[in-house]
Amino acid sequence: MERKLNIYNVLIKSRLLYGYETWRLTENNKRRVEATKMDAMRRSSRISRKGRIRNIRQQIGLEEPIIKEIEQKQLTWYGHVQRMAEGRLPKIALKWMPKQKRARERPKKNWMESIRKAMNERNLNEGQWEDRKQWSLGVGQRRTPF
Repeated sequence: MERKLNIYNVLIKSRLLYGYETWRLTENNKRRVEATKMDAMRRSSRISRKGRIRNIRQQIGLEEPIIKEIEQKQLTWYGHVQRMAEGRLPKIALKWMPKQKRARERPKKNWMESIRKAMNERNLNEGQWEDRKQWSLGVGQRRTPF
C-alpha cells in the first residue's frame, strides 16, 4: 500500500494540483478535487464504488483532506508575494483591480476572499508574513519552531 501511496503522490497528485497556488477555491472546485482524488485512490486500490466501502481513507492511510494542503500552499504563496518588492509583476497582479463594471448579480468569490478565510481559520493577521518562520508555523508548514 505504501508503494501505491508514493505513486499517487508523485504521479497523480502532482498532475491534479498543478498551479493550485492561484486557484479560486469555490465549493464546487473543492468537491471536484476531492472526488478526483478519491477516484484515483479507489482505482489504485482496486476498490469499486459498488462495494460501498465508505472509509477508504483509513485503509489507504490518508488522514488530511487535499483542500487543507491547497490552502497551505496558497497561504505560502501569498506570503511570498507580499514579501516581494513593490515593482515585481506578481505583486502588481495581486493588487490589480479591474476598471470595468461588474455584472448585476452576486459577485463571484475571488482568490483573496479564500485567502482571508484561510488566514482567519489559522489566526493569521495582515503583516505577519514579514517573519517567515512565524508565517510558516501559522500556515501549518512546520509543526514546531526551530
